[in-house]
Amino acid sequence: MSLSPEVVTTIQVIAALLSAAYVVLAARRNRLCWSAGAVSAALVGALSFLHALPMQGALNLYYVAMSVYGYWNWTRSLQQGELPVGTLPWRWHLLAAAIILPLSWFTAGLLASETQAAWPLLDSLTTWYSLFATWLVARARIENWAYWIVIDGVLVYLYYMQGLPIIALQFAAMTCLALAGLIAWRRQLNAQAVHT
Repeated sequence: MSLSPEVVTTIQVIAALLSAAYVVLAARRNRLCWSAGAVSAALVGALSFLHALPMQGALNLYYVAMSVYGYWNWTRSLQQGELPVGTLPWRWHLLAAAIILPLSWFTAGLLASETQAAWPLLDSLTTWYSLFATWLVARARIENWAYWIVIDGVLVYLYYMQGLPIIALQFAAMTCLALAGLIAWRRQLNAQAVHT
C-alpha cells in the first residue's frame, strides 16, 4: 500500500505533535501522556511498516500496548499520592545489555536474510532498547531519559535516511525533550530524598 506524499506528511506532523505532547506530559508526570503516546505510536507504526522499518513498526505496536499499562500504573500510583520517581540498580542495566545486544544481533540477522529491512542492526538495537526504556518510563525510573537521548538520536538518522524527514525532526526534538525530562525527574528525585 502506498500513500500520497501529502498524506504521509500530514500523518508525520500529527504524530510528531502528539509525541512531543507525550514527552512534555511524561516529564511532568501527567498520566495523559500515555493517551498522546498511544495515538502517536499507532501513526508512526503504520508509517514504519510502509517505509521498510519492520522492527520500528512492531515497536510502535508495543508502545500502544504499553500506553495502556503505563496509564494504569501511573493512575494506581497517583491514587496513593504523588507519582514517585525512582532508580533502577546498575545490575539490571547490565542484565538488560546482556540480553539486548545478542538479541539485537540475532534479529538483525533475521531481518537481513528474510526481509527488505533497510537498517537491520540499528532497527533492532533501537527497538529492543526502546522496549526496555518504555518499561522504565512506566515504572517511573529516571534512567529512561538517558536511554531515550541515545535512542532518539539514532532514530533521527534512521528516519531521515528512510525519507521521513518530519519524523526525523520529531526525534531530534524528542532528544532535547528527553534531556529536559531527565533534568525535571532528577529534581523530583532530589526533592523526594530531602523529604524522606
